[in-house]
Amino acid sequence: MPPKDLNQGPLNERELPVLGPGETIGSVNDTIADAVLKKPYSKGWLLGAAIGFGMVNCLFIAVAWLLFRGVGVWGINRPVMWGFAIINFVWWIGIGHAGTLISAILLLLKQSWRTSINRFAEAMTLFAVACAGMFPLLHMGRPWCFYWMGPYPNTMALWPQFRSPLVWDVFAVSTYATVSLLFWYVGLIPDLATLRDRAQNKLARMAYAAGAMGWTGSARHWKRYQTAYLILAGLSTPLVVSVHTIVSFDFTIGIIPGWHSTIFPPYFVAGAIYAGFAMVLTLMIPLRTWYGFEGLITWRHIDNMAKVMLATGLLVTYGYFMETFMAYYGANKYEGFMMANRVAGPYWPFYAALIFCNCVAIQLMWFKPMRLNLKVVWIVSMFVNVGMWLERFVIVVMSLHRDFVPGAWGMYSPTVWDWGTYLGTIGLFLTFIFLFVRFLPAIAISEMKELAHQEGDHHQAHSHPEPVLR
Repeated sequence: MPPKDLNQGPLNERELPVLGPGETIGSVNDTIADAVLKKPYSKGWLLGAAIGFGMVNCLFIAVAWLLFRGVGVWGINRPVMWGFAIINFVWWIGIGHAGTLISAILLLLKQSWRTSINRFAEAMTLFAVACAGMFPLLHMGRPWCFYWMGPYPNTMALWPQFRSPLVWDVFAVSTYATVSLLFWYVGLIPDLATLRDRAQNKLARMAYAAGAMGWTGSARHWKRYQTAYLILAGLSTPLVVSVHTIVSFDFTIGIIPGWHSTIFPPYFVAGAIYAGFAMVLTLMIPLRTWYGFEGLITWRHIDNMAKVMLATGLLVTYGYFMETFMAYYGANKYEGFMMANRVAGPYWPFYAALIFCNCVAIQLMWFKPMRLNLKVVWIVSMFVNVGMWLERFVIVVMSLHRDFVPGAWGMYSPTVWDWGTYLGTIGLFLTFIFLFVRFLPAIAISEMKELAHQEGDHHQAHSHPEPVLR
């Protein structure tokens, strides 16, 4: 049974993120803004930030050693030329997709339940893309020459090799990061003005005032804000599909068994949304408890996110099934061996764990009592996070280590520098998250007040109907 929140009663379609009976819209300011301006630094926040910053130091050391010695410090070899770098790149890009889906697509579809979670999901997108972007650059071998992949003016009139998937990734990820940053910041402007007006510390007031860009809340400002927000939502919507489709082309254009498949673009997009919603739930469930947001992030949000995770998990499961079926139906001996190698090869425990985490554990979300149990939802989300990382490991490593010629086969083992870089990006991600929830509103104040006001008008109209003129 779920614990009692400020929003009590059965879950229904009218349950929206309002505070409690008898509380005013101003309570939204008190609940969200005061968590930033007045809540003291807790021991838990300090411990979490310290752990995250310590892991970031591991990242600095691993990257410095990599730049000093070269990519040979990693476990990559022949034939596994791609290792943790590409695995982690695809994993982080996938995590960043839920924010854009929640913010842009659900906004255009007028889904009001997105309001309590969109700001946090947008921030998570930015942090995940920042972690993802460094891996292809580090994998280049000479990352200080990254600007060669842009069509910059030069005396030799040299252009990037536009047939290279690496160049596609640069354009796709940079576009996605730019639009996501603008979308997040535009939505944040009214809330920065609220923090500016409520801040007691002069330095904080100046910082929030600079970010608010002179916002006064006038009708002209609101009109321009809503226009810009809808335009950016329209630009972000195709990016949800296009970015991970382009990332899937890194594999699909190759002739390696397990890569050369037309199912990869939709399969990767579904997997990205799957991983993204799992990460949102993983971080959002502790956040709502620690900051007292149970009245804003209600059971309806948990239930809907679990449903979306279940739907995308079933799509991913269907993709696994079709991979196996087409390897059999296509009668290609190399594709058939690739599937047999996944099931019974030296890396079979990874494939078995992948199937359990992504296909079996998610089946609990069919049942409403499981979707309304925070511990179960959080544990399933963690399984999905691990399973989606294993999926990238299976695609990259298990397809490369045994390809066409047995004489070229080999094994891949990550080194301490592989793990240091990966864990360091997790620390960077967590550090950004801790700083975000401490210094910026994790829930959109302006949108919450508007939604609460609309719900108040709705309930008032139904409780005091106007007399009908006869």
